[in-house]
Amino acid sequence: SPASAVKLNKQQTDIAVNWAGGLHHAKKSEASGFCYVNDIVLAILELLKYHQRVLYIDIDIHHGDGVEEAFYTTDRVMTVSFHKYGEYFPGTGDLRDIGAGKGKYYAVNYPLRDGIDDESYEAIFKPVISKVMETFQPSAVVLQCGSDSLSGDRLGCFNLTIKGHAKCVEFVKSFNLPMLMLGGGGYTIRNVARCWTYETAVALDTEIPNELPYNDYFEYFGPDFKLHISPSNMTNQNTNEYLEKIK
Repeated sequence: SPASAVKLNKQQTDIAVNWAGGLHHAKKSEASGFCYVNDIVLAILELLKYHQRVLYIDIDIHHGDGVEEAFYTTDRVMTVSFHKYGEYFPGTGDLRDIGAGKGKYYAVNYPLRDGIDDESYEAIFKPVISKVMETFQPSAVVLQCGSDSLSGDRLGCFNLTIKGHAKCVEFVKSFNLPMLMLGGGGYTIRNVARCWTYETAVALDTEIPNELPYNDYFEYFGPDFKLHISPSNMTNQNTNEYLEKIK
């Protein structure tokens, strides 16, 4: 991820991708939540050498606590995390956590409930990110694309499809800022592969077919052997009233 940031700084690319990165729970002196080095923080520190303001957006189902903590008291990095909140790892990311000192109002948290679907997610993501772009005016953006927010994830409890998840990537990309796209969580492995394949295509403005090409791992993608997944029939506990209230 720091190497990706260097590429962006040198204007050798407009979008850099590291699907092996996005380890947002690691702290300066402790490993946490399957993360032992916070590559995101290291990459943002690299970006700050050339960029006055860097925006960090996190769509993993878990709160991006390690990144928020690292930049909690600075106004040069705004962190925005959309995550499941309430009896859920890592237990941080309350709506009222907004930063401190110079960094007050530069941490934004969207605590969500189980079962959020594409429509509800888009209804909060777009207006929030638009407002953030308008007020913060970053010159670079880091997007953590954890895919445990997808429907059917072994540890997750959201109900997003790959297209719904990728809408976020598409929207952030539309601002035409130097962008670092990172991986993160994702525990139904076949869907992680599907998601990041599709999001790579989105980053490249390329359309790819829903039929998966034959490969050594083809049987992992049965029974349908398709790129896209369907949402489940789980209840969306995020009512419109609730989403409006936190927006």
